[in-house]
Amino acid sequence: MELFAGVGGFRLGLEKANPFLFDVTWANQWEPSRKAQDAFNCYTRNFKSGEHSNEDIAQVSDEKFQQLAPDLLVGGFPCQDYSVARTLSGEQGIQGKKGVLFWEIKRVIENSHPKYVLLENVDRLLKSPSAQRGRDFAVMLSTFSDLDYSVEWRVINAAEYGFAQRRRRVFIFAYKNGVSFAEKQLELDSQDIVFNEGFFAKPFPVKDEPYKGRTGSKVLPEDIIEVSNDFSFNFHTAGLMRNGQIFTAHVDPKLEESIPLQDILLDEDLIDEKFYLSPEVEVKFDYLRGAKKIERTTVDGHKYTFSEGGMSPTDLLDKPGRTMLTSEGSTNRSTHIVEVNGRKRFLTPIECERLNSFPDDWTAGMTDRMRYFCMGNALVVGLIEVMGNRIAEIEATDTPSEVQLEISFG
Repeated sequence: MELFAGVGGFRLGLEKANPFLFDVTWANQWEPSRKAQDAFNCYTRNFKSGEHSNEDIAQVSDEKFQQLAPDLLVGGFPCQDYSVARTLSGEQGIQGKKGVLFWEIKRVIENSHPKYVLLENVDRLLKSPSAQRGRDFAVMLSTFSDLDYSVEWRVINAAEYGFAQRRRRVFIFAYKNGVSFAEKQLELDSQDIVFNEGFFAKPFPVKDEPYKGRTGSKVLPEDIIEVSNDFSFNFHTAGLMRNGQIFTAHVDPKLEESIPLQDILLDEDLIDEKFYLSPEVEVKFDYLRGAKKIERTTVDGHKYTFSEGGMSPTDLLDKPGRTMLTSEGSTNRSTHIVEVNGRKRFLTPIECERLNSFPDDWTAGMTDRMRYFCMGNALVVGLIEVMGNRIAEIEATDTPSEVQLEISFG
């Protein structure tokens, strides 16, 4: 079951890893704020098998998840407010109004009991909120602990492991206590799991020592309300939580050669003239990407200086691309600008798909603006393919079974 997955990057990566192991039977895509369901249309065009639905995940019944009972739940979910509070009846309730999507993940797990859960989020999740560092992630870990799961996490920069984009995301792998993989992990100490033998450590190797010796450990309070109200902790880029015990370390990746930007570019003969910058737009980008100091005034009259460092006028073709945002393709400082044969231009939608290791024209049929937006929201498919191979390896050492990947994303 895949939650909040946009144009299907999780499914694509897993099916690339092993289309026979990951059997997709149910898919749901719903975008609440748009009339046009572009991601759903893209999904149904590219994936023909399984049941497809277009409804709010919150409206899918508990009974439906109980019937589906997937072995694997995957998804990329929004980084929101995960605070909780005690209701008048003494039950746990949601305090942060935006946190409801994570609680949908919890509801799915409660009703389907998957063996494995694989999630993706922005890496700032480990530090949020700023006023109580680490609280949101700790609430997630506490939730998994209450549901009888152990959890590994790793912040991965795709370019450091051979891909074309410097995209840093945190990946979370939870496994149900009592399954074969969990029993084998109990034979290892936390440090060995994080640095050598864990879910992430094998396919994404790291050096033997933590970066600058940064490690930490802590025990989660038993009451999730106490976690929400009082817990604060410095989570590093990798770690493990089992039975409420946390171990975390800032790992140093063993770098692999990345794909340079020049290797994903189309032949210039195929580039539509609309992607080239006009002289006026070039001037705007020179300003946006240049160093600047601007005096500003707050609503209460306080004056301050906004400073911004300069960046290269164009993106270096011998380096992997920068992190792509949903504003890609607009007149924005974060947009990629390449210079080829003396002319500056935007990346095309196909090139943006290649940055995320999607096949060419995966998002064809949308407007260019939506294609850029979807790729800015997407994950690097190749990373999921690697993780899919890792799951296949784990399953191969267990009693042979077919992992059902049920898809639902919003």
